[in-house]
Amino acid sequence: MRHIYLSTVLLVMVMISAAMADQVVLKNGDRLTGTIEKSDSKSLVLKSEFAGEVTVQWAAVEQITSEQQLHVGLANGKMAVGKLTTQDGQFEVATAGGPVLAPKDNVIQIRNDAEQAAYEQSLHPGLTKNWEAGSNVGFALTRGNSETKNLAVGFTADRKTLHDKLALYANSVYATNDAPGATPSTTANNEQGGARYDHNLNSRTFGFVSGDFQADSLQTLNLRSILGGGLGYHLIKRDATTLDILGGANYTHESYDAFTRSLAGATVGDEFMHKIAKNTVISQTLYFYPDLSNTGEYRGTFNFSTVTKISKWLGWQNSYNDIYVSDPPLGKKKNDIVVTTGLNITLIRGGGK
Repeated sequence: MRHIYLSTVLLVMVMISAAMADQVVLKNGDRLTGTIEKSDSKSLVLKSEFAGEVTVQWAAVEQITSEQQLHVGLANGKMAVGKLTTQDGQFEVATAGGPVLAPKDNVIQIRNDAEQAAYEQSLHPGLTKNWEAGSNVGFALTRGNSETKNLAVGFTADRKTLHDKLALYANSVYATNDAPGATPSTTANNEQGGARYDHNLNSRTFGFVSGDFQADSLQTLNLRSILGGGLGYHLIKRDATTLDILGGANYTHESYDAFTRSLAGATVGDEFMHKIAKNTVISQTLYFYPDLSNTGEYRGTFNFSTVTKISKWLGWQNSYNDIYVSDPPLGKKKNDIVVTTGLNITLIRGGGK
């Protein structure tokens, strides 16, 4: 008797749970129950009690009946909020102001309360949100017939929202020849750092401002400051591949041991990123800075790097950097090339704190 009672209670609980769940009927007659989380014009995500998140093609959805309030975005730009049902081939949202009817083709998105709250937060995230950051470290040491040491350290961080992007970077390379009497004993001592802020003007065009700073003791460069801004265009904008072209103007101030100079220049460049399979990303930047104050003189920078992920927080990075100055101090070379390889450590992976 007790077993019959328990079975009856469990059956009633299952029936109540099913009655309170959202239901999705597919064109082939299959019926799914659970909690509708979100949908767009491609797919619908429903979380069921035992199967977890289930994703189905939006084109396969025939009917929807929700027991929870949903935020339904329509093709005319309006948002209807309420329980969703399907009547005579049309979707009906029971809003506080009365039912809103729309054909399926006019429903461009569906979100439950949690997904809608997350979406609204993504529109205006706090400054500490949405950061991704990583550090690169490489070290080499020799002893015996040669006595050298080399340390390369890098840091990158960027924060992306739907409207803008903030990027920070810093790099340092230091190397010495420790053999007795070696001249020069310091064979590399270069630091770079900077920031850039982009703000989207529309889906393709953005404005930017930037600041870049560099010091190189072997070139007797105490500090080069480059402040600039302009416009950019997303020539390619896909998840796996992006290509931006940029143009604008900059003001540069250089302080060397022997002299200082300031100049106005133009900025022309491109930035490229491509994901190879799931674990490797290649990136390339090329900038050309013609001197508007002294025609015929210019500077250029070229960077190429690859990062291959070993785990979620660890990867291997290789980078090639070339900085060209057409009029360096007397006796100094025009090119500075830095090649580094080492570990890439993920410090922050989205979201931030």
